Amino acid sequence: MLRYTLMRLGVFAGCLAVVWGAVYAGLFPRGFGNSNGLWVLLLALVLSAPISWVVLRKERDRASVQIVTKVDRMKANLEANRSQEDGADETARAQGQPS
Repeated sequence: MLRYTLMRLGVFAGCLAVVWGAVYAGLFPRGFGNSNGLWVLLLALVLSAPISWVVLRKERDRASVQIVTKVDRMKANLEANRSQEDGADETARAQGQPS
């Protein structure tokens, strides 16, 4: 997951550099008044999203599999703990002890 996040940040940084250069070269508009920095960040974000979606597809799928595996393992551990508690409770009730 960390790898995917770093790759996504890398794509954004690359887009930011390209957009910054294109704005100062006059290829893209400069924005209104003092909004130039915000304009560059927003444009880089808008451009990096579809690029990341296409380029990082395999890495995103790999991260998704890791997350699903962790969630399934946590659910299994929770169910195992729950069944242990139920077993201890049933044993205590069978022996006539308060739970």
